[in-house]
Amino acid sequence: MTGRIAFQGELGAYSHQACRQSRPQMEAVPCATFEEVIDRTRAGDVDLGMLAVENSTYGRVADVHRLLPQSGLHIIDEAFVRVHINLLAVKGTKLDQVKRVRCMSILLGQCGTFLKDHNLATLNWTDNAAAARDVAALNDPAEAALASELAGEIYGLDVLARQIEDQSNNTTRFLVMSRDPDMTRRADHMITTLTFRVRNIPAALYKAMGGFATNGVNMTKLESYMVGGSFTATEFYADIEGHPEDANVKLALDELRYFSSQVDILGVYPADRRRD
Repeated sequence: MTGRIAFQGELGAYSHQACRQSRPQMEAVPCATFEEVIDRTRAGDVDLGMLAVENSTYGRVADVHRLLPQSGLHIIDEAFVRVHINLLAVKGTKLDQVKRVRCMSILLGQCGTFLKDHNLATLNWTDNAAAARDVAALNDPAEAALASELAGEIYGLDVLARQIEDQSNNTTRFLVMSRDPDMTRRADHMITTLTFRVRNIPAALYKAMGGFATNGVNMTKLESYMVGGSFTATEFYADIEGHPEDANVKLALDELRYFSSQVDILGVYPADRRRD
């Protein structure tokens, strides 16, 4: 597929890497915020949007889970990107010259051991690729950035240390968003993402979940969040394995709907091969 795909961040961000990995033939379009990615995709300024939803070390990206149900968009794919964190500095810099590093706060918790071992001060930046861009502009060996190798290539920086993340399996999951749903079965291993709100009756959640257990449907994610500023109105976000047309999934969803006041399918898409 040719066309344009929007992502949050500057050129060289991990979301940009996800675009290259998932849709290499498309032009990647940087956006300042997740909201901008959604708005430009919904308006037709770009064909698809790439949204980060969770990281294996840091956890979920809360803003995206809040925005997805109201986005008016549909999930048509997922992409698991191995997040390698690299220390980048201006050309010719030696590691012992670096005094400070810039990056988003979520990266700091993913490579704390390296930062502590090298006694590096940190500066919280709005975007990792923007940190690399700004370090290049400063042209000061004392200043460095934590970012992808792609960012280093784009902004002409040296990689002083590669893959400094604490966890060897550090991975971010992205969702590819489209204005139009794609419910076709494109692989044997399909994922269905949905949100639901259970009815206000005793043990409603327990009863709603029972259909997945009795029909052998594997639920890989279940998260709750409040809606409308109310402590009593709770919506659930879930990922299940299978396609809504599968007999067991259909039965489980029928039971879920019986005990829920609202069920919305956000997308049906092939499981990324890196999921397992």
